[in-house]
Amino acid sequence: MAYTLGLDFGTNSVRALLVDTADGTEVGTSVHDYESGEMGILLDPADHNLARQDPADYLKGIEAAVKGATDAAKKRDADFDPTAVIAIGVDTTGSTPIPIDAAGQPLGLKPEFKHNLNAQVWLWKDHTGHAEAREITALAEAEHPEYLAKCGGTYSSEWFFSKLLHCLRVDPAVFDAAATWVEHADWIPALLTGTDHPRKLKRCRCAAGHKAMFNDDWGGYPARAFLAKLDPKLGTLRDSLGDTTYTVQDKAGDLVPAWADKLGLRPGIPVAIGAFDAHLGGVGSGIQPGTLVKIIGTSTCDMVVAPNDAKLPDIPGICGIVDGSILPDCYGLEAGQSAVGDIFLWYVNDIKPDRLDHVALTEKAEPIKPGQTGLLALDWNNGNRTVLVDQRLTGLLLGQTLHTQPEEIFRALVEATAFGALTIIKRFEEYGVKIEQVVNCGGISEKNAMIMQIYADVTGREMKISRSAQTCALGSAIAAAVVAGNEAGGYATFAEAQSAMAGIKEETFKPIPANVVVYKKLYKLYSQLHDAFGIAGHREDLSGVMKELLEIKENAVIGNQ
Repeated sequence: MAYTLGLDFGTNSVRALLVDTADGTEVGTSVHDYESGEMGILLDPADHNLARQDPADYLKGIEAAVKGATDAAKKRDADFDPTAVIAIGVDTTGSTPIPIDAAGQPLGLKPEFKHNLNAQVWLWKDHTGHAEAREITALAEAEHPEYLAKCGGTYSSEWFFSKLLHCLRVDPAVFDAAATWVEHADWIPALLTGTDHPRKLKRCRCAAGHKAMFNDDWGGYPARAFLAKLDPKLGTLRDSLGDTTYTVQDKAGDLVPAWADKLGLRPGIPVAIGAFDAHLGGVGSGIQPGTLVKIIGTSTCDMVVAPNDAKLPDIPGICGIVDGSILPDCYGLEAGQSAVGDIFLWYVNDIKPDRLDHVALTEKAEPIKPGQTGLLALDWNNGNRTVLVDQRLTGLLLGQTLHTQPEEIFRALVEATAFGALTIIKRFEEYGVKIEQVVNCGGISEKNAMIMQIYADVTGREMKISRSAQTCALGSAIAAAVVAGNEAGGYATFAEAQSAMAGIKEETFKPIPANVVVYKKLYKLYSQLHDAFGIAGHREDLSGVMKELLEIKENAVIGNQ
């Protein structure tokens, strides 16, 4: 028997998953919630853009989650032997950079910085660098438009250099104390393999290409002179980043004895180069050319791959076209929505509609016909990642009356996220990237059939579901199987590993033709709002939107009688 271990560091917790490499059977899993802050996130009541994490939570989480997974595997099979684990794969959120000192230690673990939020991990959803993102975009437009062409035309506040530049501006003492900054996806594999010294770090193509403008065509990361124009210290930091990145088929190193002892695993087993959770979620969902994988969680990431032997056009508004960022022999294309599950959580936890939870709201919202609420929302409660790339945009709800009910608002919020998903699909196909099937993964796709049916009806496409409920961790385990190789019980290629270890559920959600017709009308109105509020200089007559919503509502009500 041979097993691989996938470590999945999410927004609120870390998951460990043990997988049988022969057929993808998941033999043990465990989740450890981060203990700091609010659901693992360090917040600042004075700044809603700030979102940080404590690196100590990651260290505790690795041990707790792996021990929990091995205990679960032993409970399932008394003969399970952790020494049969042949490799480890890692995925994390991103861009989630960490300032580290000259020895590779995160500043947030040092006593003098323990209570300084700027010295902690800068979580992906931190948007404090929105002004710096605009500054980076403006300079690149003027001097290096090629940098922006490969990342959708706009640099985002969610990304690497926006966060570093903002730290430099607001807390130069922290910036000066850091020998370099490293993505969470790079730090965990380095930690486990003893390669966390800045001179030894291996940086992943996934993070560098999608969030830090890395491309071999211009020698790697943006030029030192370019970064120095933003700030001389940022130019100096460029020297610490190197010029080489690695894909998930590469090895970060071998598990060091100290961590092997902590985790109860064999020392010396390979640890794969890390990647973002969404990218390895695509791998775990069996991504291939023509397949769009939607990882639906607090936010969404929409992943597509295309063979790297053909030139792709630059696609405005997406989060990058990067060779080898998902599969080593393909371009990886990433898009997504900054908030999906987060919107539903906000509505339930903060608005607290009649003390209804997600289940109760779904039960009340499911019988409502498309258009019957008379409501239309914009899904920008945490900004817009794709296709507008503008984190300063906010949510909107239109069409309320004195009779509007909580479940109607909930359904409108779900529909808004589906309209955002359709906008992304349209952008891909507009530039020649054909979407032949959609595979969903993540807790929402697993647990809420109403949402999946709405997505099918809005997009007019069948919604398929990944077989695994832990697809990102499974993708990490698949990467581990590839770096282990077939001699150790793994695989020589990702195609072989995916064929054996990944799959799709039998149940799917097909579009209902009558619903598709109504949602086409609503999407037209959504697009009017999207462009009017999201595109600078766009002029749109919105005076008819409310009346059209009422007309659609009245027709839906008549249709129900």
